[in-house]
Amino acid sequence: MPLIAPSSYVPPARLWNGHLQTIIPSLFRKVAVDYVRERIETPDDDFLDLDWGMGQGAEGRGKNTDISCPMPHAPCPILTILSHGLEGSSSSQYLAGMVRHLTQNGFDCLAWHYRSCSGELNRQERFYHIGETGDLHFVIQYALSKGYSTIYLIGFSAGGNVTLKYLGEQGKTIEPAIKKAVVFSVPLDLMGSARRLEQWDSLVYNHRFNRTLKRKVMQKAAVMPGVFPMDAVRNARSIREFDNLFTAPMNGFRDVTDYYTRSSSLQFIPTIAIPTLIVNAKNDPFLSPECFPATLARELPNVWMEFPEQGGHCGFPSKNGGTQSTSWSEERALSFLTDSTLTRQ
Repeated sequence: MPLIAPSSYVPPARLWNGHLQTIIPSLFRKVAVDYVRERIETPDDDFLDLDWGMGQGAEGRGKNTDISCPMPHAPCPILTILSHGLEGSSSSQYLAGMVRHLTQNGFDCLAWHYRSCSGELNRQERFYHIGETGDLHFVIQYALSKGYSTIYLIGFSAGGNVTLKYLGEQGKTIEPAIKKAVVFSVPLDLMGSARRLEQWDSLVYNHRFNRTLKRKVMQKAAVMPGVFPMDAVRNARSIREFDNLFTAPMNGFRDVTDYYTRSSSLQFIPTIAIPTLIVNAKNDPFLSPECFPATLARELPNVWMEFPEQGGHCGFPSKNGGTQSTSWSEERALSFLTDSTLTRQ
């Protein structure tokens, strides 16, 4: 599909660069969502925590928070499954804001957590990584068992990479119930993004993620002594070093290059078979030039790409609103999902 240009996004005048557009919403936007949490057991004796947000007025159900769908008095509404970013959760402002906006417009939402991201460490040795699509598939199958017949996927940053990789892997064999997908701020090329985060102006993000990932491993090492290479983990100075010393070997990759090469979603985009929108801001401090494949965008029948000049990383704050207002990304996602002219080619 043609590249969508120019983008309609215009940032607030006071947030004039990508760092402000990234940091201010993350720190000061507080979105409260009344989730209903459910824990499901995985086939490998682990668990995933799901946070449900039920559509307001969807199919005449009002604010019913019963997740035992289908309901006897009304058919199930549309469900949107949302995947958060690295070390995020259902309470991350970008995801909670999207859930709030979609539920206000009648959608049910399922915000699922990667292993150890829901506030409790998972049981198995392995955590999660941003090329692992098995858990997303498991969550989708669980949603289908609830009776949902129309499912949309939304992903942010690392969750966008997982979503695109999953869609590409499924290709034309994808579940018919999965109709569309929207992703924001996606590191389509993981090595390029890792290098971008090592540049001086993005080191603050690199150090933050590296610190939280190492802390989580240390917490788990306290209950699983002798399992993890703790000396190496403690010495990791960047996300790339952490992934080389921990993520890659713990998940069967030779090294970080093998991990990033096999897990990058860019190579899977050409086989996506449902209408999908990729939105990456050009001033995103997480993304390398490879994450803006304009030439590829013009060649694909089912994938739209939009590269706003502004927006930051998972930011896209509203031009005229405050921290409680609906963000542009939330409006953009709803517009794409409800556009009846977009069909699978």
